[in-house]
Amino acid sequence: MAFPRYFADVFCDALDEACWSQVKVFAWQYLSLAAASFIIVGSLTPYFRRLAIRNEIYDAPNSDHKTHKEPVPYLGGIAIIIGTIVVAYGALLVKEYSAKNLALATSVMAPALILGLVGLWDDIRNLAPLPRLLVQTTVGVFTAILLIETHTVGVPTGHPWMDGFITLLWIVGITNSINFFDNVDGGAAGTMAISSIALAYLGYQGGQFFVAALAAVVAGSTIGFLLWNKSPARIYMGDAGALFLGVLIATLTIRFHPHTLSKWTSFSTKILIMAVPILDTSVAVTSRLLRKLSPFQGGRDHLSHRLIRAGLRRPVAVILLWLMTGAFALCAVVIPKTSKLTEEYVVIGALSLWVFLYFAFLSTPDASYP
Repeated sequence: MAFPRYFADVFCDALDEACWSQVKVFAWQYLSLAAASFIIVGSLTPYFRRLAIRNEIYDAPNSDHKTHKEPVPYLGGIAIIIGTIVVAYGALLVKEYSAKNLALATSVMAPALILGLVGLWDDIRNLAPLPRLLVQTTVGVFTAILLIETHTVGVPTGHPWMDGFITLLWIVGITNSINFFDNVDGGAAGTMAISSIALAYLGYQGGQFFVAALAAVVAGSTIGFLLWNKSPARIYMGDAGALFLGVLIATLTIRFHPHTLSKWTSFSTKILIMAVPILDTSVAVTSRLLRKLSPFQGGRDHLSHRLIRAGLRRPVAVILLWLMTGAFALCAVVIPKTSKLTEEYVVIGALSLWVFLYFAFLSTPDASYP
């Protein structure tokens, strides 16, 4: 009983040290960014829903891995893209405009926009997995080179080739994780909102205001979209939204430099922020490989599907995924506020929980299809 009590004390002490006055300053400074993107995305989403219906752009339940019964319109991702870009550049022009800041914002937004447009094409025309992966890899290589050349990799190893490989793997992996995770009403949007809030606070706390500001914008955009995407979903973000958000959050997290006392816990903080989408992709891909299926083939082998098959109603399954995301995000938020030994305990405990969940979910039976 000593270790659990010690672990709980660590969390309480860290949250006390966080200082509520600092939280209030963070809220006032970044709440306006989140509120602006929330209002824009929340207002635009029903318009794009009507546009999708008028042009018959639907996610039809025409394959075994689809879980919805009726066609659901796409194009929600366009609202997310517009809201995020408008607020990000609007805030830049109003408050922090400079050629350097403009270039910095564009270095993050341009790759996300490119993949968002590729995703939109996929929503409308259905792209094969290979061309989509090639574009993701190209964007990842470009971003990795840019980050290394500008010395903005969050946790550099000291070896440019290693930094480049880790950055490329992270961007492509996280982008696909968010895309894979968008498999249940409100799942991806809610999880992205929680992860973005945690990243915004960590960025603010660590003096990385660019990361904090963009993460706050993403949080507002995803919450605004969630109004229309929660169960039962009236619109989906589609690949346009999932790929845009995926590369955006991947770039922001790889830029983020946690102020921890050891390098391995520093990189672990990024993993904890994205722990649930990574878990979902790991379980689904492992399951497909064990069944000798393509990892890119759709299936009902994601975390949400397994929870629903276990007897949970769809909204309850989604809330459980949000709670899991919140728990890992809380660990990430606590880490920079503790001693070296304590932060290592927190990371080991969180990663141990992740491993336990991985095998627990993997042990649940897959659907008999595809």
